[in-house]
Amino acid sequence: MSNDAYSEGDLRKTGMALKHDREWDYELDRIVDAIEERDASTVGLQFPEGLKRRAPAVADDLRALTEDVTFMISGQPCYGACDLDTYMMRRTDVFVHFGHSPMKESDKIIYVPLFSNVDPFPILEDAVDELEEGEVGLVTTAQHMNKFDEMREWLEARGYTVHTRRGDDRLTHEGQVLGCNYASADIDAEQVLYVGGGKFHPLGLAMEHPDKNVVIADPVNNVVTIADTEKFLKQRYGAVHRAMDAEEWGVVFCTKIGQGRWEQAEKILSENDDAYLVTMDEVTPDRLRNFDFDAYVNTGCPRITTDDGPQFKQPMLTPGEYEIAVGEKPLDELSFDTFHGTW
Repeated sequence: MSNDAYSEGDLRKTGMALKHDREWDYELDRIVDAIEERDASTVGLQFPEGLKRRAPAVADDLRALTEDVTFMISGQPCYGACDLDTYMMRRTDVFVHFGHSPMKESDKIIYVPLFSNVDPFPILEDAVDELEEGEVGLVTTAQHMNKFDEMREWLEARGYTVHTRRGDDRLTHEGQVLGCNYASADIDAEQVLYVGGGKFHPLGLAMEHPDKNVVIADPVNNVVTIADTEKFLKQRYGAVHRAMDAEEWGVVFCTKIGQGRWEQAEKILSENDDAYLVTMDEVTPDRLRNFDFDAYVNTGCPRITTDDGPQFKQPMLTPGEYEIAVGEKPLDELSFDTFHGTW
């Protein structure tokens, strides 16, 4: 599949798949300390998709710093801190999860967020041209959280009143957004500055908060844009319309540790005799191809629908979109699917 076939929300465009190399802080000393403290003989390493190619080099560095330790690299897909390789966790003395901040604390897991060393301030200079004077909300991703306080002070020094907040328990830091959660943008400002790579996070933010102007300052690709939801909305309206004539529904429940929304799945099943529960860990078009349902509703990670939705043969809807398709809600209540709370 060519890169052109992927939607704007695909992980390849979040800043984790880099156009240029840069160094990350892998916090090797902290990992080695944990290995020694726990007298570990097996260590699991899990990387997000865009950084799996770095795994062998990190394993080599750790081998050089330790003795008689077996390092295992997870080959399971990984899209967030909600997406832990539980099989590996059970079979290793130390489990290291790279690329995301903690969603749920555990003595067994070492989270290494991989802070970016890209300087965000040159692109902030360009971003202020798109901001009105006065109040602004500031949000970013885990990779740029190490510069968050400096970015807030930078904006305040230029006369802005900066609004920030921590979202819910799914979010580790003040001002942090995830691909499934934008609670940190629930602030008293009509404009929000998102600092980070890719379009998916700010697109979701703009959908979740349609009353706000979302300015994207991307220090990875060195570009400033405005979040535009029109193309995305047309795609989602099209999927809902295609599903309105569906007779049999597949209700997809994701078994990944931090992505299952059982209550939503159960509610749909209890109210629709023509709905059938389908469970799987990795939800992909290929895995659903052999079923013969007319449409699907995804109760797992919202990004399954938004990233890969156009790739599914039958319509793949969010729970809210499902309610519209079966006539429980009007079409104008279409909204972005978000995920709150931890497992």
